[in-house]
Amino acid sequence: MASVFASVPGAVLDGERLRHAGNPLVEQRSLANGSAVAPLGDRAVLAVSGEDRLSWLDSLTSQALTRLHPGESTELLVLDPNGRIEHAAAVIDDGETTWLVVDRGDAEPLLAWLRKMRFRLRVDPRDASDEYAVIGGTPAGLAGVEPAAPSGVPLRWIDPWPAVSAGGVGYALVQPHPAQERDWSEVVVTREEEQRLAGAAAAGEIALAGLVAADALRVAAWRPRWSAEVDDRALPHETDWLRTAVHLDKGCYRGQETVAKVHNLGHPPRRLIALHLDGSDTVLPEPGASVLAGDDVIGVVTSVALHYEDGPIALALVRRSAPSDADLTVQTPDGPIAAAQETIVPPEAGKAAQVPRLPRIGARR
Repeated sequence: MASVFASVPGAVLDGERLRHAGNPLVEQRSLANGSAVAPLGDRAVLAVSGEDRLSWLDSLTSQALTRLHPGESTELLVLDPNGRIEHAAAVIDDGETTWLVVDRGDAEPLLAWLRKMRFRLRVDPRDASDEYAVIGGTPAGLAGVEPAAPSGVPLRWIDPWPAVSAGGVGYALVQPHPAQERDWSEVVVTREEEQRLAGAAAAGEIALAGLVAADALRVAAWRPRWSAEVDDRALPHETDWLRTAVHLDKGCYRGQETVAKVHNLGHPPRRLIALHLDGSDTVLPEPGASVLAGDDVIGVVTSVALHYEDGPIALALVRRSAPSDADLTVQTPDGPIAAAQETIVPPEAGKAAQVPRLPRIGARR
């Protein structure tokens, strides 16, 4: 199927997705200052209707949702029994339906899992991506975009990152957080509104930014994403995702025991760091590239971007014991790239509970 954005001057497409509109660095600046919007063709929209939807999702996921008000934004994770991340979603409820904005690669498996978990409850999850698209940007930039409102509540999701949500905890110690001034929203729009925006962009009436620009702003904000930072052993603690996606004081859900144990009694086995890459050779590593301290492989790159102010940057997951002050290199087919690291999740993250030490049997008093 041809993309509705194919007629936009300078458009570079990946299937139906707009990668960029000719100049990703300029698009980043425009997206950040609110003079452009980004069609997020790598997102999908799931809809969960039914009277039991919020209590049902609350019981299955890491987030407290039973008291979610119409129009309020949050996000959730679905964990396996060992606390590893399986799925992630941005969440907004309109009073009749809970809308989940997810990475497109996660939509089908998440929907299949939700349908298996319905039992006799009054819930009906479905894929609504044929009806709706997602547009991202600052609230000011999105002012001219009409959100869908099938039940009268505009489907406008305001990213809670990097604030620490109720019941959450932040591990990053840097102040101010690099995303402190970030102002990011995503609106769910009808396909007709998406077509209107494409026509306006083709006529030069509005400016568009592509997925490359949107992702560069995300990487600079240290914002984890399912399609990038999640593998088959990812724990939410490792990427500082307890900040916005996990409620530590809610009722039971799958994986809760591991979440509590790691946070209160242990440490996450890996931790997310930011990398500032040497850009002298204009070579960027690919996600999955090895990160080395000397000759020791300590982790892998998860996301890479060329930022309009910071230059070549990346996120990487490294083992907890990796030295925080070491000069690092990243392996590429063209040779190693020097990288300066910045700590996101510190080695001491976790172990938050104050457990009293019991005297050893036979110890002298």
